[in-house]
Amino acid sequence: MQDNRPLFYVLASAALYGLSMPLSKILLADVSPVALAGLLYIGSFLGLTMLGFLGAFGEKRNAKKLDLKETMWLAGAILFGGILGPIFLMLGLSQISGFSASLLLNLEGIATALIASAVFREFTGKRFWLALLCMTSAGILVSWSFSEGPVSFIGPGYVVLAMVFWGLDNNFTRKVTSIGPISIARAKCLFAGLINLGIGLLLGSRIETDSSLVYAILLGTFGYGVSLVFFIRALRGWGSARTGAFFSLAPFIGAMGSIVILRENISGNLMPAFMLMAAGAWLIASEKHIHAHYHGGVLHAHEHYHDIEHEHDHEAKIKK
Repeated sequence: MQDNRPLFYVLASAALYGLSMPLSKILLADVSPVALAGLLYIGSFLGLTMLGFLGAFGEKRNAKKLDLKETMWLAGAILFGGILGPIFLMLGLSQISGFSASLLLNLEGIATALIASAVFREFTGKRFWLALLCMTSAGILVSWSFSEGPVSFIGPGYVVLAMVFWGLDNNFTRKVTSIGPISIARAKCLFAGLINLGIGLLLGSRIETDSSLVYAILLGTFGYGVSLVFFIRALRGWGSARTGAFFSLAPFIGAMGSIVILRENISGNLMPAFMLMAAGAWLIASEKHIHAHYHGGVLHAHEHYHDIEHEHDHEAKIKK
């Protein structure tokens, strides 16, 4: 009998993370972008810690300690992925629609691959470059308002920068192999949450002890932390390629959630952007190496987990 649990897990993970985008936009009415980024990561840390105590991960304790080089990689991942990434995402979300911001989340995979190719000399095939063309065109459409005339890159630019920072985070995290991925995620969430919250307070943000505080922590717990747990469960049943392909639904779930939850009106340019993003996401998800292996590690607090044990160098070829 076929085990359908991985399908449930990955769809639940994608839905939780995707819906965190429009729900975050609601919270931005009461909480500053920087402070909200901190609260979301604190919530994620609490969620991961609680579920870890309940044995949700099964991660074995590793007696190894980080050396100086790995400590620097982890510090870079925390800086770009835990601090700068969520801050710029919340800044962008405060200026553009939840629908547009959700679509732009697809650019993280492109940014990760570009950095891996340009800096770490990993191979990229024709599908990747075609996906880059589709997603770049979609990003321009998201920035354009036919009704207002001029292109406004400020809000979308913040989100694109966040995707670049998370692309750096993904590549840096891959270099940290002495400790388990959940330990990395907890450390990233704790430091990023406290630092972002501290920055927000220094900038004059006020954190009211009301329902907004509770909602922000709960959103981080479920939208980031529990989403990651479900992703891991799916990963163990299906492997990285199939799970990653289904998880690519998350930005589109967020876009659809923005229509329902935020009652956003979708202008004519956003539907072509939606289709281009969908095409780009499919090209990335369907790109496969012809040799069998468990693909290398990408993990951050918000959604992604791939194993971090694939560290050998190789010449990869792409199946067309």
